[in-house]
Amino acid sequence: MNGASREALAAARERLDALTDSTSVDAAKLAEELAAVTALLHREVSLRRVLTDPSQGGEAKAELAGRLLGGQVGGEAVDLVSGMVRSRWSQSRDLVDAAEELANTADLTAAQRAGVLDDVEDELFRFGRIVSSDVALRSALTSKSATGSAKSELLRSLLGGKAQPVTERVITRLVTQPRGRSLESGLDSLSRLAAERRDRMVAVVTSAVPLSDRQKQRLGAALAKIYGRQMHLNLDVDPEVLGGISVRVGDEVINGTIAERLEEVTRRMAG
Repeated sequence: MNGASREALAAARERLDALTDSTSVDAAKLAEELAAVTALLHREVSLRRVLTDPSQGGEAKAELAGRLLGGQVGGEAVDLVSGMVRSRWSQSRDLVDAAEELANTADLTAAQRAGVLDDVEDELFRFGRIVSSDVALRSALTSKSATGSAKSELLRSLLGGKAQPVTERVITRLVTQPRGRSLESGLDSLSRLAAERRDRMVAVVTSAVPLSDRQKQRLGAALAKIYGRQMHLNLDVDPEVLGGISVRVGDEVINGTIAERLEEVTRRMAG
């Protein structure tokens, strides 16, 4: 998001955080309601254009949102959406993206309250690795000819009772309502949101053999010192790296594997 949309999203995040700081608010229910609003805005293009029309007053748009959503979702969701449409958005689609992010953040807040946020982070990462290595599964989950109910049932068979309910919910929403995104990018976004719940960055660590607890602690501390933030490690084992480790933080890669060094030698010899 750029310009006005970035500012509007930041304000919406602050309102959601303030709201979910209250233990009386059912974060999981709020997530479900915001997900329903996301689906509505995605489906009704003319509505979201009206709600993001800069020529219309913010209060008028908030009143319209209140009339449409009142009785359909709870007061907290209505208040959040009303605040969002009072803001200015660079593109109407940005409003949909923001509503979806708030829905996912509310669900992750529910996980944090339940003390299972670490589990959700790990499950999202592991599911992403499974999808990337299983062509048939990825095809089934992204097929345009498959119905949403069929995809939901497939995910239920894969995750039901084996993963946290929050993990199953956010992945199911992503798969059944992709809105033009790839499955991989959607899972990456969910992982980042999960990490941000604790103000942490995500480091994807690939090693030839599993790291010991001491190695994980030392690596986490070193990365936290480098980046100035607590670091969550997503660990992957790949024998093809031969030795050492490769660390990816966002778009930055720190590669210390033997395979990388061999490739560098090969490139120099070829040059």
